[in-house]
Amino acid sequence: MPMAAIRSDTARRLAVLIDADNASHKIADGLFEEIAKIGEASVRRVYGDFSSSRSKGWVDILARHAIVPQQQFAYTVGKNASDITLVIDAMDLLHSGRFDGFCLVSSDSDFTRLAARIREQGVDVYGFGEQKTPESFRQACRRFIYTENLLPERADPDRASSKTAPKPLARQEEATALLVRVIAQMESEDGWVNLGGFGKQILNLAPDFDPRTYGFKKLSDLVRATEEFEVRERDGGGIEIREAPKKPKAPRRRGTRRSAAKAE
Repeated sequence: MPMAAIRSDTARRLAVLIDADNASHKIADGLFEEIAKIGEASVRRVYGDFSSSRSKGWVDILARHAIVPQQQFAYTVGKNASDITLVIDAMDLLHSGRFDGFCLVSSDSDFTRLAARIREQGVDVYGFGEQKTPESFRQACRRFIYTENLLPERADPDRASSKTAPKPLARQEEATALLVRVIAQMESEDGWVNLGGFGKQILNLAPDFDPRTYGFKKLSDLVRATEEFEVRERDGGGIEIREAPKKPKAPRRRGTRRSAAKAE
């Protein structure tokens, strides 16, 4: 009888824990597509009181994404049993030693300490929440993805027409200032740096950075749009960038008015 095939892939094992009270069910498809870029969602749990209208939307999509619901009834007003249960489960899963990363889906700052504790253990944390998420939680994660970028209407901006394309969540000028600051911190003999390394350095400084927030699907598209960088393709593949030389300012013309007055 043949032996069972041994798993040989190196996909990162992830625990996905969703706070239904602070995350919309509308992001589910985009959420798991995004998580698939990071690794394998081995554990998929959603926490909430699914008898309430606030969390009921998740019930209809549980089977589609194989999410296990963790029902928490609101026995006392003002007490969030879902948050406590999520934290307990997260610590149990962490100490099992079976996971390479955690995906915490919530906009609640109460999970800041949980994210920090998991990272203290040497395990990565990927946060998913709305733009209103407090900075403390965003910074506690290795990377933070805004769930507005995961909604169906923002899934593929390349296919959207100018009339239907969603507006960027932030101004491009904000991204430009960040990109210029990051490349100034990177050392290079000739000023050219690899785009991949550049992207990693950005996330080290700003875990919530995402080109989609500024209306671009890829980092390279955003870099070109700023007009602050020179971009070239390497012979062996890949893209390199460097800060474009500053254009000299036109000298101010003096004495024009005085000369004109004498001529009169």
